[in-house]
Amino acid sequence: QVQLGESGGGLVQAGDSLRLSCAASGRTFSTYAMGWFRQAPGKEREFVATIRASGSMTYYADSVKGRFTISRDNAKNTVYLQMNSLKPEDTAVYYCAASPGPWGRRDRYEYDYWGQGTQVTVSS
Repeated sequence: QVQLGESGGGLVQAGDSLRLSCAASGRTFSTYAMGWFRQAPGKEREFVATIRASGSMTYYADSVKGRFTISRDNAKNTVYLQMNSLKPEDTAVYYCAASPGPWGRRDRYEYDYWGQGTQVTVSS
């Protein structure tokens, strides 16, 4: 069982940066691939980024590639999402999620555990 809690969301202007954090409970955090997803009003939840359990590789949605960076600290049971050059279309609730196994996943249905989400709002 893994419990996840996101923090770091807020209201920013276009071009600003934010760093989201996701703290996980449990001693098996390092065995889970982690992902960030987001959901805007009226839209489906979409993949943003994922990182392997070891942290050795990362994958991004095309819409955030070059602007967002996912990282993790297995000693602190925490995964991060550094978001730079934010755009109004990045406005959404951001969720972190844990997928059992070492490989990063793009499909939300491969994630077993989810946080409660944190709101990110980018004004123009």
